Amino acid sequence: MPGLTVPGKVSSLGVKPVQPLSPTPAATRAKGPSKAQQAFQRGLAALAQWVEREGAHRPVPRGHAEEMAVDGETEPVIVKLGVRTSNTCARLDKLTQEQRDVLRELGMEWA
Repeated sequence: MPGLTVPGKVSSLGVKPVQPLSPTPAATRAKGPSKAQQAFQRGLAALAQWVEREGAHRPVPRGHAEEMAVDGETEPVIVKLGVRTSNTCARLDKLTQEQRDVLRELGMEWA
C-alpha cells in the first residue's frame, strides 16, 4: 500500500524515530523561590526600606528608585520602586492573599 512504511526502512528514508523530550528547565532547576517570587521579595524589601525612612503616609513617587544592599551582591542594587509599586497596584488581582496582607502591613491602603 502506498504511504505505509516498513519499520526497518524508516531510517533509510531520513526519518528519525521519536526521541523522548528532555526535561523542562523548570523541572530540572533546584527547588526554591521562582523569579517572580524573588522579584516580589526584592520589591517588598525596597518598599519596607522606603516606609521606614519616609513613612507609610507618603506615596512612592512614580520615578523613585530605591538603592539597597542585597545579600551576595558586592554593589548596591537599584530597585525602581515607583514603577514597581504602580504596577503592583494595577495587578493587585494577580497577587496571593499573603502578598496582599504583607503590603497592607506596610501601609499600602490599596492592597
